[in-house]
Amino acid sequence: MSSVSLETLVREAHASNDYDALLRVVPYARLIGIECLRLGDEMVFRLPSNPDNIGNPTLPAIHGGVIAGFMEHAAMLHLLMFMGAPHLPKIIDFSIDYLRAGHYRDTFAACQVWRQGRRVANVAVTAWQTNQAEPIATARCHFKVDEP
Repeated sequence: MSSVSLETLVREAHASNDYDALLRVVPYARLIGIECLRLGDEMVFRLPSNPDNIGNPTLPAIHGGVIAGFMEHAAMLHLLMFMGAPHLPKIIDFSIDYLRAGHYRDTFAACQVWRQGRRVANVAVTAWQTNQAEPIATARCHFKVDEP
């Protein structure tokens, strides 16, 4: 994907408040079904319940790798949407803390950029299911944000 078309997708998504076209160009986001909703200055990402994302059918619970991938992509997409650069950030480091089981239901994530410099951005991600005050996981991500 060229940087011009990616920049255009971001601009059009902000204008229409519809991020589906942007999410479709990220293969893993499309695979697991990530959705997003902008609420003022905040962006909330949603991972709809999907039987393909189950890791433990006994509970049932979402696979930990799907939760981590969802959170990593939420942070990357958040930076793409708000950092103003026309390219996808590249992951440097990702650290996750699993706090509760991710049961088979919709999962949400919100991101907070702790620091964004010219080369690196630090992002915190919180994922929850029924109550934002009871997260199922938290993560810290570092991205390379300068031109590739």
